[in-house]
Amino acid sequence: MALRVRLRTKLALVSLVLLIVPWTGYRYIVEMERFLLEGQQQALLATAKAIATTLHEKPALMRLTTPLRAPRQETDAATDGSAPVETAIPVPADMGQSADRDASREDESLAELLRGAERSNVRLWIANREFKILAVAGSLKPAEADGEPGRWQRLLAWLIHPPARDFDDAFDEDMLAAGPEVTGALLGAGGTRVRNTRDDRAVVVSAAHPIWAADNVVGVVVAEETTNPILSVKNEALGRLVILTLAALGAVGLFLLGFASRLSARIRRLRDEAESAVDARGRIASLATASTAGDEIGDLSRSFSTILGRLAQHHAYLESLASRLSHELRTPVAVVQSSLDNLRMEGVSPQAAVYVERAGDGLTRLSRILSRMSEASRLEASLVARERERYDLSTVVGNCTEGYRLAYPAQDFVLEVPGFPVMVNGSPDLAAQLLDKLAANAADFSSPGRPIRVALSAAAGRAVLAVANNGPCLAEGTAGKLFDSMVSIRPGGGEEPHLGLGLYVARLIAEFHGGSIAAENLPGRDGVAVVVTLPTAP
Repeated sequence: MALRVRLRTKLALVSLVLLIVPWTGYRYIVEMERFLLEGQQQALLATAKAIATTLHEKPALMRLTTPLRAPRQETDAATDGSAPVETAIPVPADMGQSADRDASREDESLAELLRGAERSNVRLWIANREFKILAVAGSLKPAEADGEPGRWQRLLAWLIHPPARDFDDAFDEDMLAAGPEVTGALLGAGGTRVRNTRDDRAVVVSAAHPIWAADNVVGVVVAEETTNPILSVKNEALGRLVILTLAALGAVGLFLLGFASRLSARIRRLRDEAESAVDARGRIASLATASTAGDEIGDLSRSFSTILGRLAQHHAYLESLASRLSHELRTPVAVVQSSLDNLRMEGVSPQAAVYVERAGDGLTRLSRILSRMSEASRLEASLVARERERYDLSTVVGNCTEGYRLAYPAQDFVLEVPGFPVMVNGSPDLAAQLLDKLAANAADFSSPGRPIRVALSAAAGRAVLAVANNGPCLAEGTAGKLFDSMVSIRPGGGEEPHLGLGLYVARLIAEFHGGSIAAENLPGRDGVAVVVTLPTAP
């Protein structure tokens, strides 16, 4: 069995395609974070370069006490594949004494220089070629008033984690010596690096630039800053994206739900009209109102209306066919009957008389068929204008049953009626005609020696009349067809023609009384009961 998925569920699943919008926004935020990180690296490198430029050609500040050999490679190295040549510069003999004598003044100069370039949440430090830190300024940790989470981060604290305010920002000289950006700067090229703190609670971006004295690198300036500002911007953007996405998805979801509900309602209304257009007997009860909408559902509604109109015309033609045939065939039947009568009067040979009698029997059968067809047609026409009256149904049933005992002397009838009047609205003559059809049908199918049971009961505002006989059971799926016009289900033929109009007439009379009729097998499956249910009169 195929899984049944409603239209609203399908549209809800289709709306999940909208999730590509927040995904695109998230990818944009990731790219923005990358661009901001690159900008932060360039800004730190520019800061380190500016400080290093101030310290160029001031080797005394680096406390150099021994001649230095700069690892800077000459650009005009041999082109024959030999190794580049390192150059050395002489250092004055009194450089170390001067550095010792003026140590405090030089430390103060470096510290003053770093404080002049200091920025919030940026740590600056200077180291010489021996990886000795000469001066440090600033801190990586934010001030108490900085780094407060935004309103989006507070709302989405379960999803977006704010930057860490307390982390381990210490470093040792071994880490300084192993830093690729510092090593690269001592080789003469500035560089940047992104690393985690020792406790992995923050990410630090560092940029180093060399300090030159002539053609030698005498020190390095390093600028460090955490990515917390970028993370704050990212979290703010991500929070806004989540909030706006949820709001947009909620609005779109409500719109799609309303649209799907309206679409489903139109389809259900069209389904209900199509189902109610044809009643249980196959008649066109009402035509579906053609929609004026210009979409596909409107086209479908108009197509249904057109189809039902054509079916109504065809059904009306079929209903009038019996009366037309009855009217048209009566004249030729009368001509044949008169011709047979003339032959009998003139006299025929014994051999021809046999054929004349057969023709007469066939003509009699045909006349009965036409009479029954006319009876059904006249009854349908008369029911429209027939007046209703209040009468006792139990009296009608009792009188009719007594007549059936005389009409069917070989058949036994068992009558069961309540001891009080059962009043209904309708026509007693039609009720008697209905009971005649049911009794005749039961007598045709009743087993020899088995009685026909006629029972009437009343309860809860309903009168139930049942005529049951023992005999053949109804085949599966045939109970609902017995009361249609021109339908007969019999195990064999007989002398009497059976057009299936008897139970059809019974159904018309039951519906005239505002009731219903049905056929069902007896519990022991040894017979059939036809049950008529009518509303009682107050």
